[in-house]
Amino acid sequence: MLPLRPKLRRLPEVLVNRIAAGEVIERPAAALKELVENAIDAGARRLDVSLESGGIDRIIVTDDGCGMTPDDLMLAVERHCTSKLQDESLVHIRTLGFRGEALPSIGAAARLTITSRTQGESGAWRIHVAGGKITPPEPSAGAQGTSVVVEDLFFATPARRKFLKSARVEGSHAESVVRRLALAVPETAFCFTMDDRVLFDLPAQDMAARAAALLGANEADGFLSIHGERDGMVLSGFACGPSVHRATAAGQFMLVNGRPVVDPVLRTAVRVAYRRVIEPGRHPVVALMLTIPPDRVDVNVHPAKTELRFADEAAVRSLVIGTLTRALEGGAGNAGVRPSFSAVKPGRIWYPPEKNAAPIIPAPSPHGGGSGLPLRHGAGFSEPRLGLGDSPTARMLPPLPQAGGIAGWDAYGQSPGGVAGVQNGDGSSLGATPYEEPQGLSEHPLGAAVAQVLDTYVIAVAADGSLVLVDQHAAHERLTHERLREQFLSGKVQGQRLLVPDVVELPRLQVDLLVARQKMLATLGIEIEAFGGDAVLVRALPAMLNTSDAVTLLRDLADELEADDSGNPDEMPSLDGRLDAVIARMACHGSIRAGRRLTREEMDALLRQMEATPRAGTCSHGRPTWLKLSKKDLEKLFGRR
Repeated sequence: MLPLRPKLRRLPEVLVNRIAAGEVIERPAAALKELVENAIDAGARRLDVSLESGGIDRIIVTDDGCGMTPDDLMLAVERHCTSKLQDESLVHIRTLGFRGEALPSIGAAARLTITSRTQGESGAWRIHVAGGKITPPEPSAGAQGTSVVVEDLFFATPARRKFLKSARVEGSHAESVVRRLALAVPETAFCFTMDDRVLFDLPAQDMAARAAALLGANEADGFLSIHGERDGMVLSGFACGPSVHRATAAGQFMLVNGRPVVDPVLRTAVRVAYRRVIEPGRHPVVALMLTIPPDRVDVNVHPAKTELRFADEAAVRSLVIGTLTRALEGGAGNAGVRPSFSAVKPGRIWYPPEKNAAPIIPAPSPHGGGSGLPLRHGAGFSEPRLGLGDSPTARMLPPLPQAGGIAGWDAYGQSPGGVAGVQNGDGSSLGATPYEEPQGLSEHPLGAAVAQVLDTYVIAVAADGSLVLVDQHAAHERLTHERLREQFLSGKVQGQRLLVPDVVELPRLQVDLLVARQKMLATLGIEIEAFGGDAVLVRALPAMLNTSDAVTLLRDLADELEADDSGNPDEMPSLDGRLDAVIARMACHGSIRAGRRLTREEMDALLRQMEATPRAGTCSHGRPTWLKLSKKDLEKLFGRR
């Protein structure tokens, strides 16, 4: 027996609206977004937003825009009625909203009250919608503009209401939405209140001030201005230096033609641009505004209107990556590193092995005995740790001769014609050119070295008296990385053939990975070949690394390649994917270690090259290479302010 054929029927309008509401209004933040967009489209110069219980109990949005007449109010709560589309092309959309679904959807799922008054009218009009049932407009008191009140969200759809998160979580989503919209219209004042507590109250301001207020970036870092153009597209905005980062992408604000979006293409481009200068697992803080011809972007992808489709995703990605990369290429000192004294989990960061540790013995005291500062014998490569009974391993440098200019600092540690002596593997040094007589410390943001602590950290003083701390290994690692990367891009990485080839035994999987990438490694000066099932033969290593420790280097590179998730090695023709991480590993092997005692000339040469080297504010793994403590920072630490 055949089953009964189901009968088609037309759904009631109320049920249709409730079904649609589930897609358009998924949580209080979605309803709030639609209301604020409507207010902005109405030309509001000030917006007041108030929430109770994260928007679950009540949402109030009040603006001073153009307002609506009684006829407008009746149309506004009907589906697919809008004043924002002047043609049927869906291409040249100049407003944030355009679908005509928001207010009917909210009215179908909650209790909606709209009070509005147009310019020149003596009074306002009010309309009510509850669970899809409309009460005709009636006269009411009200100022010019529109006030929308949403109460008991999802009371008409209890199944949806029970899936809402806590009031705190819903309120956090709502605040994020308002912040993004506030960035889109800096000329509009915004006041946001949550449970009678004002979270922010922003006046009308320019874009730079609005971005600073919303991003909350550290003042010491400031903003890097962003501007780039390509094929009719313009990218502008602001980005924080690599030291300002967050655990999530919540600090990334992106506008496309003035519309706040959460777009995977843009977010991926931002991540790639910061990849070499930020700690793994952390997210940069940016406010980007992309202007693109309307016919090259589709905003009608999802009812939330936060997803886009670009006609040429590759061009957009290239513009974002290129523009941000250029902005981040400044040397150390140009974008500061925020001082932080909390414990930071390093994540998957590789540290070079400690070798040839030399013992620390107490230096003779001026008064006899052994209570002076400890001294290190030999060129040890260890990273010393203080025991309970150890004295601090700090070493003050002798004062410089005064030769005019700034007393004690004018020569930056250089004797007449002196040069720095930290040698790189290619025969060059950190500072192979005599320094000219400096005009003042202001030309050198990292200042001049005054001491070395733990044979690892350089202490310097900047022109404004600020204290600068430098991690010598992290800093030189970045210098080596950039030199090696530059040589790779120019095809000039020199390999140094070993007198006796080294045989390195590795697990079979790692051997296969290295052999599969022979051509790539050869471009980096590493010549290898298979040598049995569980070993590789190393014939040459990069000359600039000045190392013959093929075993350690190959094992580290194998670990890095084993973590590679970019697929076929043929898909890595440039520095994309893991190739830059391979260079970072190599840079560690070619850098001065923690525990290496430096002369004044070497310290100052290190500071000068950091200032001149791109991305020198962080090491190859995203750790900061230097910290700066201003007078204000020091006063806070000592409770003086």
